[in-house]
Amino acid sequence: MSEPMQPRLDPSNEHLAGAMKAMAGLESYIRQTGLDHSLSELVKNRVSQINSCAYCIDFHTKAARAAGENDQRLHALSAWRDAPFFTDRERIALEWAEELTLITERRVSDELYERARAEFGEAQLVALTLCVVSINGWNRIQIPFRVVPAE
Repeated sequence: MSEPMQPRLDPSNEHLAGAMKAMAGLESYIRQTGLDHSLSELVKNRVSQINSCAYCIDFHTKAARAAGENDQRLHALSAWRDAPFFTDRERIALEWAEELTLITERRVSDELYERARAEFGEAQLVALTLCVVSINGWNRIQIPFRVVPAE
């Protein structure tokens, strides 16, 4: 059995304070775009699963529940393609989030872009994209500094 993760740097560390404030500003902007909160929590959870960010999975699972998300959908999120309880809109958002998160492995296809733009419109697609950018940024702060999920 492996040892529990030990934190490397506290997120309240003075050297991270400015970065955390900037990230919080991006989150504030995203909330003002009108992007559906429940959808954004699904996206943040899925991206955090891909990146294996324990802190963010824990945080956004709790936030998704608070936004009205149910356990069945949260448990099936890593297998959303095969699970019958995600809407077409959610499927496009999750596919978009995965493609952006794994962008070095494969580029976002014209076909996916057109489907996402048709479903979300340009303004909401930008908001969704910023949501993905933001959670990838949070993952890349939490993971290397080993921020531990709350008990």
